[in-house]
Amino acid sequence: MNRRVLGLLLELALPAALLVGYGLWTAQAQSFYFPPLGEILQYFRDLWLFDRVGSDLLPSLLRMSAGYLASVVLGVALGLALGMSRMLRTAAEPVVEFLRALPAPALIPFSLLLFGSGDSSKIFVIVLGAVWPILLNTIDGVRGVDGQQLDMARAYHIPLGARVLRIILPGAAPRIFAGMRTSLAIAIILMVVSEMVASSNGLGYFVLEQQRSFAIPEMWTGIILLGVLGYVLNWLFQRLERRVLAWHFGLKGLASPAAAKNTGTTKRSARSAAPSSDGEV
Repeated sequence: MNRRVLGLLLELALPAALLVGYGLWTAQAQSFYFPPLGEILQYFRDLWLFDRVGSDLLPSLLRMSAGYLASVVLGVALGLALGMSRMLRTAAEPVVEFLRALPAPALIPFSLLLFGSGDSSKIFVIVLGAVWPILLNTIDGVRGVDGQQLDMARAYHIPLGARVLRIILPGAAPRIFAGMRTSLAIAIILMVVSEMVASSNGLGYFVLEQQRSFAIPEMWTGIILLGVLGYVLNWLFQRLERRVLAWHFGLKGLASPAAAKNTGTTKRSARSAAPSSDGEV
């Protein structure tokens, strides 16, 4: 059996078993808080294919995307600056540690005072929580770049911009992507939390309103959609990470079979193009 197909079956086995187990249990339990699986799926189809996509799902995705992208830009930019300058890093460390220790949900009242109940306050909360893994991983990644490469670049008077683009960013990229992956999950969580306070739409608002109305099957559809959304976004991020960091996974021996085949072809081509022992090209 194809290894990729086998891996897909293994990924689906446990979720399928959990769904079957939940369906069998709820059929016997008759619990108000745990409705039957068929009822939840029926409401899920009625609500999210595609009645409430425009009114709740899309606003949540836009807020989460804006906050996450702002966190990436801010975290990478500040991380590069702090990682490259010991003096700047020492001066900023108390402020960074203080702000990092503040729970982002605790600042929701402040964001409402500052920006009102619109999208800006929710994006602000997402950025406050999601920026730190990216920032700290970028600092560590920059500090871990090979010092000999930087010394050589300075010796050859390579401009700072070229050093950042050609040496520092590629060297720190694996750590940056690790922080970005962690921040993606945090952004989803803060998206939901921020929408539960002073909001009129979004997935967080939908789940809370259904709970307050004791519409339990509808509430579960929102929770399931959030789980599916997190899984899909993480899957897409992994595909992007493996494409951007193909060289890194190749060095670690984690490249896909196609990438490994291409790497092997490249190596054979390089050997065939190398000069022979008698000086021929």
